[in-house]
Amino acid sequence: MASVNASASVDATDALFGRPTLEDLHGDNHYANLARKIWANKKKPPKVQPKVVKEEIWDQLEKDEFALGKLLLLEQLQLLEGYLWPGFGENASNWHVLLTAMMVGAKKRENLPSWELLGDKPAEFSILFRRVLSMTIDPSLPLPIRSHLLAFVIGAFQSLDNGLVRKGCVPLVSISIWHNLHDETVREQKFEHNPLAKKSWRAATKRYDAGDDEIKSKLRFERSWLYTLLLDFFNKIYDTTKLKSEDNLLYCERVMELLTDLQSQLPTRRYVNSLLQDLNILMVVQLSPLHQNPGNGLFQDMFSLLRHYTHFPIDDQSGQQYSTEEYHRNHDTKLANLQRIALKRLNQKLEVLALANVRALSQRAEVQPELEKLSDDELGELCAQLHLRTDYPATCHVVRDRTFILEVILATLTRRPTFQETIKRMTILPTEHSLYDASFNRNAEYNGSRPLAIPKLNLQYLTMGDFLWRSFILHRCESFYEIRSHIEDTVKRMQPHPAGVTTKFEGFSRLALPIAKPAILETASAKVGDVQPALVRSEVILDVQHLNYNARREWETLRQDDVVYLVGVHAGNDPLALSNGTSHSLQATKLGIKYIRCAEVMQVQDEKGRPLREQSANQTDGFERRVRQRRLILRLDPVAYQEDIDRSASGKPDVYESINLLIRRRARENNFKPVLESIKRLTLSDVPAPSWLKEVFLGYGDPAGASYKQLPNKLKSIDYRDTFLDWTHLIESLAGKAIEPNEEAQSSFGPPYVLETTATKVQDDGPPPSKKRRRNQEDVPKPTAMETVQVSTYKPPNTGPYPTDAPKLNTIRFTPTQIDAITSGTQPGLTVIVGPPGTGKTDVATQIINNIYHNFPSQRTLLIAHSNQALNQLFQKIVALDIDERHLLRLGHGEEELETEASYSKHGRVESFLEIGGRFLAEVDRLAKSIGAPGAHGNSCETADYFNLVYVKPLWKQYWDVVATGTQDAQQIISAFPFHAYFSNLSVPLFPQDPSRDEVVEIVSGCYRHIEKIFSELEDIRPFEILRSARDKENYLLIKEARIVAMTSTHAAIRRQAIAGLGFHYDNVIMEEAAQITEIENFIPFALQNPSDAKSSSSFSKEKDMPLQRIVLVGDHLQNNPIIQSSAFSQYANLEQSLFLRLIRLGVPNIMLDAQGRARASIAELYKWRYPTLQNLPNVLSQPEFLIANAGLRYEYQFIDVQDYKEKGESQPSPHFIQNLGEAEYAVALFMYMRLLGYPASKISILAAYAGQRALIRDVLSHRCKGNRLFGMPKTVSTVDRYQGEQNDYIILSLTRTTRPGYLRSLRRLTVALSRARLGLYILGRRAVFEAVPELHAAFDLLFQRPDSLRIVTDELFPTPRLLDGDVGEGIEMTGVEHLGQYVFEMTKAKVEAIKKGEGALPAPDQAGAGASAAGYEEEDDSAGLVGDSERFEQELDEEQAATL
Repeated sequence: MASVNASASVDATDALFGRPTLEDLHGDNHYANLARKIWANKKKPPKVQPKVVKEEIWDQLEKDEFALGKLLLLEQLQLLEGYLWPGFGENASNWHVLLTAMMVGAKKRENLPSWELLGDKPAEFSILFRRVLSMTIDPSLPLPIRSHLLAFVIGAFQSLDNGLVRKGCVPLVSISIWHNLHDETVREQKFEHNPLAKKSWRAATKRYDAGDDEIKSKLRFERSWLYTLLLDFFNKIYDTTKLKSEDNLLYCERVMELLTDLQSQLPTRRYVNSLLQDLNILMVVQLSPLHQNPGNGLFQDMFSLLRHYTHFPIDDQSGQQYSTEEYHRNHDTKLANLQRIALKRLNQKLEVLALANVRALSQRAEVQPELEKLSDDELGELCAQLHLRTDYPATCHVVRDRTFILEVILATLTRRPTFQETIKRMTILPTEHSLYDASFNRNAEYNGSRPLAIPKLNLQYLTMGDFLWRSFILHRCESFYEIRSHIEDTVKRMQPHPAGVTTKFEGFSRLALPIAKPAILETASAKVGDVQPALVRSEVILDVQHLNYNARREWETLRQDDVVYLVGVHAGNDPLALSNGTSHSLQATKLGIKYIRCAEVMQVQDEKGRPLREQSANQTDGFERRVRQRRLILRLDPVAYQEDIDRSASGKPDVYESINLLIRRRARENNFKPVLESIKRLTLSDVPAPSWLKEVFLGYGDPAGASYKQLPNKLKSIDYRDTFLDWTHLIESLAGKAIEPNEEAQSSFGPPYVLETTATKVQDDGPPPSKKRRRNQEDVPKPTAMETVQVSTYKPPNTGPYPTDAPKLNTIRFTPTQIDAITSGTQPGLTVIVGPPGTGKTDVATQIINNIYHNFPSQRTLLIAHSNQALNQLFQKIVALDIDERHLLRLGHGEEELETEASYSKHGRVESFLEIGGRFLAEVDRLAKSIGAPGAHGNSCETADYFNLVYVKPLWKQYWDVVATGTQDAQQIISAFPFHAYFSNLSVPLFPQDPSRDEVVEIVSGCYRHIEKIFSELEDIRPFEILRSARDKENYLLIKEARIVAMTSTHAAIRRQAIAGLGFHYDNVIMEEAAQITEIENFIPFALQNPSDAKSSSSFSKEKDMPLQRIVLVGDHLQNNPIIQSSAFSQYANLEQSLFLRLIRLGVPNIMLDAQGRARASIAELYKWRYPTLQNLPNVLSQPEFLIANAGLRYEYQFIDVQDYKEKGESQPSPHFIQNLGEAEYAVALFMYMRLLGYPASKISILAAYAGQRALIRDVLSHRCKGNRLFGMPKTVSTVDRYQGEQNDYIILSLTRTTRPGYLRSLRRLTVALSRARLGLYILGRRAVFEAVPELHAAFDLLFQRPDSLRIVTDELFPTPRLLDGDVGEGIEMTGVEHLGQYVFEMTKAKVEAIKKGEGALPAPDQAGAGASAAGYEEEDDSAGLVGDSERFEQELDEEQAATL
């Protein structure tokens, strides 16, 4: 445990720069006292006093230099919603406006609702927004204040999904800003290419001319705001007196952030880009003193990002991305225009340019000398002919000299690489240069005070290429951040110390081994066009003699292509540690990290160089020869190797001489290389989204444009099979629709149902409405169309006489909302299903799959989930439906966890096919014997097919032709049936007594279908007999046989190229946990196949299209989003955004399931406020398990206030590793109490808010319960984040924090935490901490209505007959952890004494330890996603040391 002083220092830092503590909120400080005095806990918001705003709040903040910690304190004290905003009006002071803007920024930083708080007063918001805009261009305001205001504006442009915000932002970037173009000719040229733009210009002009003076003033301000801001920005970057001003630099960085955001979204870019290019912004910034100052690295990087978007290959008006050829062709057109001008006006001086080829004109070195020949006037004339601006207002400080004009012309002519050409050169394997680059250090040290030079994931994207480019850049940065953190942490554990001229490692980590320098075994020649070697093979000797068996096996089982890290560590003050020219972080310098190189495993060998074979499963250490060494054959990064060779050739030290440590990562964390390669290939390949989805995916057009109701290929008729259980269920599910039974039906009838939907227009006899809208005119609702559903049925065919032939039918009575979701998912197009906890979203997804499978036999469906567990739950439900198991395939390592008899992996499916083939061939032999056919017909699938063609089909045809004549009665048909002998093994007679003719015909038809199925399956199995290679068999299974293929999103990203390269084709994607998956993980499953050719509007050209029919996204955006480790990428770049959430924000139609059947109704009330329409299914109101009380516990849910234990609350032994011993002891004591009462261990799970607390609870459990049959271990000990998607009957939840709420202030995580329990939820926490958080009141107010100390009921054992509402008083109070611990001790003592006397028995071993499964304790798998867990479990030192024993 960390010392109290260490915790105090952490708290002091947090108080100054971080989130407020409980003491800050309730203590004796200026802001807390002011809040209690003026606005806190007031029934009616007080009137705003300008003196208080200025002197008590603003002046104090100014004195505190607007420290982030103070702003966050005021935010949590509800300054905005409790005081500033209720009193905001037209006469609000400037300080009032500034504070309001700052508080909005503080809320956005904490990911809390901000714009929604202001939405109740739209008129006041308009005033606020206008005044903020005015103040951003007010030069009299200090720059720090204007920076805060710019942050407000930037946040607004990132929230265009909010109608109120959009109304304020759109006029600032409308076509009216083209009034600021320097020449009308430029504007007219743009109109020539874009007639719609000309139409918009005329409409804007007309609107201005029709306005009064007030409206004209408003419109003038809106169209000039950005232009004015830019001119002021130019003055700031050219002001040489402020080159060292941090305030000036921060302000300019914020302007660059705003401009980049405007350029990165099409609606804001459409007219802004023309203005920026007209102002020559790139040249103006590049030539400015601020940019040329080498100390302003962030500003320079932000300029590069702005340049990327300014030159992005896209048509600003149409949004069409230019191909590389089109982009360069457009550039060549500009060069041709220059040549025409040179010939016509400056032929004598520019004759060389006029006659030069395009390539020469694109080279700066070729063009600049020719332009230097022109005089200043001639350069000005050339700019005028090229329509380039050279004049700026007199107040503008831009230096307009000859150099500037030359650079403007050269910038127009220079050929620039496209983003694809740039990304092609970017490496995927990091070195110390990329991990410790200055820009990367800024990302790693992000605290929100400054912007970053990284792209953001916005509400909209320019093109698919833009989306993929951003995703690659951000995921590469995030991967490098994780690698860097892991290397630093591992080196720290190894404890390097100087030992003479070398470095000695005195610590231990099971993920690292000291090594001698790697030996280079082979260097292959470079490929044509490359400089680096094609292959660099190296050998590393591992000394494993001091490792125990498990630790050594982890090294021995490294897989081919696993990435390992060769690190050179120089401990001490060795200057060599910093001699590589890299800006190391303080941590790396302290640890002595000098070099980092990546290598891929090729082979693991024994001491004699022989490849290691798999060890026998039953081999133990006791009988194994002591192993001293292992050889690791590695493939080095050829690019880095070539750079190192060049470096050595120049006289610098050899990098590989300094390598002395080998580091690996766990497999689930180390998949970055194949993932980044997949994203990179997609970026380079111009892979499209399906044409019907493209606009919705990019965020443009009609949000409903991809839903089935808007698509031309909407299905008119759907066979719902077993979706509806009966006619009543059908009527209930289609409420509000006109249901018409089939004409042949006289009354209601049973399933299956085929529904055909038509829209009947309601007649409207009134006059047509006028197109002109009059003042005060009321909206008249338009007549809506009534949907008419025609219902028909059919008799399902008899599938055979055996019980196994009977189809498996759905038994779930779906709710009307679930039926809507199933209907939408079965139809083509995009379906978004929001599934609150316990609402059966997995059942809905399963039924959609079932309907698609039977309605579209030729289509194939891809199932995707974030975690293996969710995928396996979905797969197990699919297996239980009427889906042929030979059409199911599960890819990835999670298949082993499937609780099914059959194996659904590729290898398991192949084996299953061959095994089934053997059974069917035996059936063929039996059939041949039954009809007296001589020969060995069951030898192979080929002989079986011959037998079917020669014997079975002719025999059946001869029989059926007679039956079809209709001349034979039932007995004659039975007598003539040729397969009596084959079906003689039935347990019941094949034909009933006295059957009708129709019954007999149906039975014999079913018998033949059974026989047909045998030969049909053998026909599918036949290729597996012919193919010899196991790989060929598995690939054939994937691309030909499987119709439902399941994998995790991470597996899809890793294997994308291999799967698409096989020619894999699919028609549908169904994605579970879609809200937990990053956007690129959402997208990659859409692109696991190669696009097909789709004819474009031009008959002479073809465009690529992705042949998907339907996409179904199932998730819950109100629960956890993707987990990102770095705050720079999660908060600033918005990498934690999922496609699911973005589509919801864009207004894409979604279906929210509205009835839960998981938890008691009372427990569901704790999170129902997040889902206003959520109701309870009848089962939770009527089934006994939901009505019976929890034995020995007074309440079914309770918040238990846990005070300091041994005078200590939360502690932090290492950064982000937060623990609370009191809550850990309480959780274990409560678990032991429940076990003593007879609760099954498998029904109890313990959750913690932090990974550190999870580790501590496991330690306490191991000490008190493990190996003790009275208690055993709970089913799961997990973090809240990890437990999403799971449930258990009883949950013990430790909130851990005692000083501040931490990340549990996030409503998403709180929703997950409260919704995991079915029958009992017991929350351990510090009441005062969560009582002080306004956002959590809806849930905690319910919890706090009950006593906050545990109340137990005596003389009860599990299960109890007591009803939930039974009157047993308040129960016995447990006053603290010591009290509960003593009570459990006495109970245990009494239990043991009773057992000794023979009055009781110990639980069976399987009951005592039912929960201690590998799955319950979260073994690693391949479902981690592209990013890691925010509370990644750090290796503990005692675990590390145990590996050496």
